[in-house]
Amino acid sequence: MSKPFKFKQFTVNQDRCAMKIGTDSVLLGAWTSIEHQPFNILDIGSGTGVLSLMLAQRSNAEQIEAIEIDDDAFEQCAENFENSPWNDRLFCFHASLLEYIEAVEEKFDLIICNPPFYSEDYKTNDNSRNLARFSDAMPMEHIVFAVINFLSENGKFSIVLPHKEEQVFIEEASLINLYPNRILHVKGNPNSEIKRSLIEFSFQKTTTQTSELIIETQRHHYTQDYINLTKDFYLKM
Repeated sequence: MSKPFKFKQFTVNQDRCAMKIGTDSVLLGAWTSIEHQPFNILDIGSGTGVLSLMLAQRSNAEQIEAIEIDDDAFEQCAENFENSPWNDRLFCFHASLLEYIEAVEEKFDLIICNPPFYSEDYKTNDNSRNLARFSDAMPMEHIVFAVINFLSENGKFSIVLPHKEEQVFIEEASLINLYPNRILHVKGNPNSEIKRSLIEFSFQKTTTQTSELIIETQRHHYTQDYINLTKDFYLKM
């Protein structure tokens, strides 16, 4: 049984979710730009709902919709929303991405996604963990297709990927005129290689701002950059 994850302004139960809260989500939720003051936000493949909750805390968006296909994760996400201070702005839908695309006409000012990765080439015996972890449930093409359907003209789309998939995804996005405006390369420590890429896209072609974030200098000694980014959320920061 995994314990609830307590943040400064909300708590996330995750015992029924295959994918537990990890650094990827917290970084993406904290780093994603809300300077354009999104009216509505779409969270694709919400899991526990942590990204939606973080954006509810950070922004004044009036409507934050999350889509989750897994039964248990959906129920837990809905419950986490209900128990949060922003439950009047948060909505979770139990659907696959393609079902949602067929059902919903709306445009969103911000789309955010921490997608399943191929990064582990083996599958475990736990089906719902596999579903959360592997791209079978949500191929990258489906994500790109959803973004074309749902992103408003001046909207932003934010995603976290294994660094090795960055270039391919940028090329795929460029086919539908989505351009990377900001990229953050994440390293575990100063000597490790880049592990993750956080990328923010829009339909506007601008010079891409690329920066680097190192999480810790040594075990549990966090860098100031990492503390600054996550301090509004983590209890111990």
